[in-house]
Amino acid sequence: MHKYLPHTKDDIKEMLDVIGVSSIDELLINVPKALRYEKPYNIPSQLSDIETSKLLKNLSEKNKQLTIFRGYGAYDVYTPSIVKSLTSRQEFLTSYTPYQPEVSQGTLQYIFEYQSMICEITGMDITNASMYDGPTATAEAMFMALAHTSRKKIVYSKTVLPRIMEVVKTYGVYRGVEFVEIPEKDGVTDLSLLPELLTDAAAVILQNPNYLGNIEDFRKVSEETNKSESLFILNTDASSLALLKTPGELNADIAVGDLQVLGVPLSYGGAYIGFLAAKNALLRRMPGRICGLTTDVDGKRAYVLTLQAREQHIRRAKANSNICSNQSLMALSVAIYLSWVGKKGFIENAKLALNGAYYLEKELLKTNLFEKVYNQPHYKEFVLKFKGDFKAFDQYLIDHGYLGPQNLGDNHLLFAVTEKRSKLEIDQFVEVVGKFK
Repeated sequence: MHKYLPHTKDDIKEMLDVIGVSSIDELLINVPKALRYEKPYNIPSQLSDIETSKLLKNLSEKNKQLTIFRGYGAYDVYTPSIVKSLTSRQEFLTSYTPYQPEVSQGTLQYIFEYQSMICEITGMDITNASMYDGPTATAEAMFMALAHTSRKKIVYSKTVLPRIMEVVKTYGVYRGVEFVEIPEKDGVTDLSLLPELLTDAAAVILQNPNYLGNIEDFRKVSEETNKSESLFILNTDASSLALLKTPGELNADIAVGDLQVLGVPLSYGGAYIGFLAAKNALLRRMPGRICGLTTDVDGKRAYVLTLQAREQHIRRAKANSNICSNQSLMALSVAIYLSWVGKKGFIENAKLALNGAYYLEKELLKTNLFEKVYNQPHYKEFVLKFKGDFKAFDQYLIDHGYLGPQNLGDNHLLFAVTEKRSKLEIDQFVEVVGKFK
């Protein structure tokens, strides 16, 4: 059988007749127009090999290579060559859930190693075999909290990245979840309101560093969640855990976040990878799989899938989560990255981002084009208020080869610096910014 099954016009008509619609376009009627791409794609019906290569080369040359000083949830990070080399091997590219341990020991081992690394950097007891991305991991953590109690109220901070909460709220629509927001004060969560808001709450969702780049002080949050019998869900930048207190040290119940920051390229928006780690007490509430270490019939070390919720497969309507598949290529990528950079490199990369962000902030303020917004410690992102016309400024930076800051509104601009940005690159960027009129 051919690996691609093209449909004839008769095939398409037959399928449409069976489901009772008149056209393929009718299938998309519920997709908002703003999300549709209705322009013609202008894809040739057929081309030779050499013509296809030339076409793709010409298309690629339309892309503009920019030096990036923007983050807002996706970051231009360092990807070691070894990561690209090993993850491109064909036995990994087509990996799927390793149901048969006798033929999947390699896959199971790297998943086990990945889990061990995530537990080490988060300080948590257990983690699963990777999630799709940070926002969906946060939503799954919410489901864990809802399953842990009969409550339907979720409290969250305004300083959580907005698109994370968009995903979480979408997940909550059909669960009847009530969402209550904790206001922001001086660029961080107003924790003075937390005791009152936690009444009858299943969980509180917080983020550190928050989406403004500021480092929050959550050392006393677990005291309040314990009093209210709520869960403490902490979304965190995994790279920051080289320097900041871990979710485990903050006594969080569930730690989540996006691991794109650990060597996963931007890749035009994905594929990324999320993590979800928790306390032992929540083991049976975790979605997905956990890979375990055991021995075979001969007493030799062996890896197996364990502690997966069977209702994911046979009682889907009653399942706490339907995260079943585990395409673990990105987990392998993170495991290779962490193994390659090691503990020292993990810390050094975080210091490069931290120091670079503070240096860029200081130099930008010298241009007199910006004002400081928050007097808070930050990690690799920070907010400055721009005194000019942002649209003109943004286009000016693009014209000069830079993807500049994210506009948060009111000319509050969010800059980001990762370990990839050298002092020379930062100085060159500041020089270009300083010449804007």
